[in-house]
Amino acid sequence: MEETNCNPHIETIARGVCVVDGKLLLCYNRKSPLSYLPGGHIEWRETARQALEREIREEMGLDSKAGEFLGGCEQAFVQNGKELHTEITLYFRLEVPDLVDSVSEPPAVEPWIGFKWQPLDDLPAARVVPEAVAGTLTEWLRHPGGFVTTGDAWLENP
Repeated sequence: MEETNCNPHIETIARGVCVVDGKLLLCYNRKSPLSYLPGGHIEWRETARQALEREIREEMGLDSKAGEFLGGCEQAFVQNGKELHTEITLYFRLEVPDLVDSVSEPPAVEPWIGFKWQPLDDLPAARVVPEAVAGTLTEWLRHPGGFVTTGDAWLENP
């Protein structure tokens, strides 16, 4: 068995939950079958909400408004088959005013990334990661303030 490398860095990420017409805005890497909520890394001297709005501007070319805190996720996983990766992600309601319907394909500025709409009641089909968050999103939308811990990489020996 190949040894797992330990990276002592914990990434802090802000992600948005944008729902229009019962569909959730998702992001994906064009080279991967997995989907995730839009957003990205929080940079130095930036609040989580500011980071989310900046990431939407950079990735979609659109203005947005990060709203109510919905929940958080503490996650550990093995990335690229060998490196222990840890993240703490904060989730917020997200409004993107120029996305007025969930029929049109959402714009993407960067060539490696894409956006799509997925019915909230069919998230498993979109292979949303982390799965634990995908499973609690509808509950967070009704009762904000949830928190999940996911990933079995915590059990790995560094």
